[in-house]
Amino acid sequence: MTTKHTILWVSAHPEAESLNGSLRADGIRHLLQAGHEIIESDLYGMGWDPVLSGDGIVPPGDHFRVTDDTRRAYIEAKLPADVEREQQKILAADAVVVQFPLWWYGMPAILKGWFDRVFLSGFAFGKDPHDGRRLRFENGPFAGKRALVVTTLGDRPASIGPRGKSGELTELLFGLLHGTFAYTGMSALEPFAVPSADFTDAESYGDHQQQLLRRLDGLFAEPAIPYRPQFQGDYTDQWELEPSVCPGESGLSIHRTATATTGGGRPPNGSARGARTAAACAAPPKRATQRS
Repeated sequence: MTTKHTILWVSAHPEAESLNGSLRADGIRHLLQAGHEIIESDLYGMGWDPVLSGDGIVPPGDHFRVTDDTRRAYIEAKLPADVEREQQKILAADAVVVQFPLWWYGMPAILKGWFDRVFLSGFAFGKDPHDGRRLRFENGPFAGKRALVVTTLGDRPASIGPRGKSGELTELLFGLLHGTFAYTGMSALEPFAVPSADFTDAESYGDHQQQLLRRLDGLFAEPAIPYRPQFQGDYTDQWELEPSVCPGESGLSIHRTATATTGGGRPPNGSARGARTAAACAAPPKRATQRS
């Protein structure tokens, strides 16, 4: 029997009848039919305000110290109501699907603003307000949650491969997959991408739809990207890989181990520091993810 989960689907596209809108509707319908609970954040439909400011956080005219003041507002439960609602959605979710068109090789501004306003110090990173624990990577507050990117882009499939002009997809999205999902403790999955999106017709849409539904079926089973934990000996106190780990190598792929994991989160008590060696280096990805 399939375990039922709560999934937050965050979408950022201005047109409900678009390719993104169709994939979103089909994906959510599929998850609901499987018995899962769906929480939605349709940012354009909500009229989400992406601008992080001191309004409602500091008195008018006061200097706005972004990290300190938003952290204080979070601890004192004085954040704007729209931000609090989104934080509650994240806390309730077992997995987060983040869907967007890739514009200028990044996420739309409205989605970037969602992360800026919602993923605040004390809630998503920084130090735990209760015990002072460092909230990042394997100690992140969202350990145990899974994260899947669903994106569309105009580039050809090969262009997001390991030798592609646009850059290999997981490296192209490194800031989101590693710097946001993994940083906050989530298990980041290989992204689902629809390349050559502007040329999608009825036949190719059916293929993309079925690929997406299969990925959603594996949301809680497929291996996560094996990003390295920070506090188990791989990194120096300057957050650089130890010289003994992947010696002589550089680039984003060195921050992945060779073995993917189905879970994620905090290591078991008593885990030894410094146990990893250069043998744990990951080879660069061999092909683009989810080619059509």
